[in-house]
Amino acid sequence: MKILITGASGFIGSFIVEEALRRGFETWAAVRGSSSRQFLTDERIHFIELNLSSEEQLCEQLKDHQFDYVVHAAGVTKCLNKADFHHINTEGTQNLVRAIIALKMPLRRFVYISSLSIMGAIREQQPYTEILESDEARPNTAYGQSKLEAEQWLADLPSCTGGGGGGFPYVILRPTGVYGPRERDYFMMAKSIQSHTDFAVGYKQQDITFVYVTDVVQAVFLAMEKGQTGRKYFLSDGEVYQSSTFSNLIRKELGNPWWIRITAPIWVLRVVTFVGEYVGRLTGKVTALNNDKYNIMRQRNWRCDIEPARQELGYEPQVKLEEGVRRSIKWYKDNGWL
Repeated sequence: MKILITGASGFIGSFIVEEALRRGFETWAAVRGSSSRQFLTDERIHFIELNLSSEEQLCEQLKDHQFDYVVHAAGVTKCLNKADFHHINTEGTQNLVRAIIALKMPLRRFVYISSLSIMGAIREQQPYTEILESDEARPNTAYGQSKLEAEQWLADLPSCTGGGGGGFPYVILRPTGVYGPRERDYFMMAKSIQSHTDFAVGYKQQDITFVYVTDVVQAVFLAMEKGQTGRKYFLSDGEVYQSSTFSNLIRKELGNPWWIRITAPIWVLRVVTFVGEYVGRLTGKVTALNNDKYNIMRQRNWRCDIEPARQELGYEPQVKLEEGVRRSIKWYKDNGWL
């Protein structure tokens, strides 16, 4: 079996590559010319450079290949310009799928890595309840909007060759916050705590969810085997945590350094992210303190219903937060990040 993984040099993509190799797939890692291959050192990996911004170039780059499976993990979570989210996450997905269709590739399954962020701030009346697939998506970030637009475009595809069911054989995964070794955004929390500061926002209860990277990978391969065309599956570790839980666990794994825990009102975050966005545009450097980050941090309910993934895919999270944080901090230490 031959598999193509886009975004292979990224956090989630690199773990998908490792699992594909472990399962004996002929594994093709789609990368950009400038992509780091730090986590793609296995000699069995086949590399292919793909330009997701051009359907024409994708057809040329893919014309000599027939893949059984494509896992589309490429995308951006932070951009200087709002329009780039649409260009990369939405149009990039469209170009890739159009090229696959144009080449009449006999694809068994196309797994698209989306995000819980497509739903936005919903079900925020206490007590919070799980976000359901049937809920109306109301993304409150440019990132979430771009992912939702890609999902909607896939859903509107006409029948085409491949897949056995008459339509394009796609399955969508919507993970909540993904963490683990190699991840950089949550790593910044660990770095801050190591430097004796923990920062939280808002005084209203916040229910948050997490999923360890290898559980996302588990879901990818289950979706390839059992996923129903057109279905969308939320992913978490099945538990709900309070906003302080993650930082408490990080602190424990760091040896309980002394710290100052600052909880600021929402308006302070608004000021900080506004300034961060402005500075980012002036310097041309993407910053984590941006308008999207503001909306993500002020959202109070991140519960989601993973029962469909359990029932239809056989998905069962293996790594809960305490163990996942332990593994992550150990990796950061072992690799000189902390």
